[in-house]
Amino acid sequence: MADTDNSFLGKGMKFPPQINPATGRFVTVSEEESVKQSIYLILMTQVTERPLRPEFGSSILSYTFMDKSIGKLNMVSRTLREQIVSQEPRISDVQVGIDMGERSGVLIFNIDYTIAATNTRDNLVFPFYLNVTEEEEEEGEPEIYEPETIEEIGN
Repeated sequence: MADTDNSFLGKGMKFPPQINPATGRFVTVSEEESVKQSIYLILMTQVTERPLRPEFGSSILSYTFMDKSIGKLNMVSRTLREQIVSQEPRISDVQVGIDMGERSGVLIFNIDYTIAATNTRDNLVFPFYLNVTEEEEEEGEPEIYEPETIEEIGN
């Protein structure tokens, strides 16, 4: 963490929710990590899933069985960028890149953004699993994404 006071970026509950065993309270995150987890929460929430905020979230889950054509991938990238920008006011200059990944049925979303108030570049690497065939299921379960294991690619 930098020596500057970034408390204006906010503080919130860690996602997925966790309880601190020492205090019995919810674990919280702040500053840049709060922004990163907010983006993750947007991606993991389906639009209309929250009754009181039906516009919150993304449409990423509706692409689970899509074909991987260049046109479709560009459309997904543009849609996700628009959804993130409209719901996370603390960031700007959002770019969503898609990598096909080494494993069949996995897309890697590279979300690069600038934290507007500090002009700090950051990113989130988000694995997305497409339709999995029976053969791929027999190879083992897909890895479960944990926010603590976010790979950071240069700041």
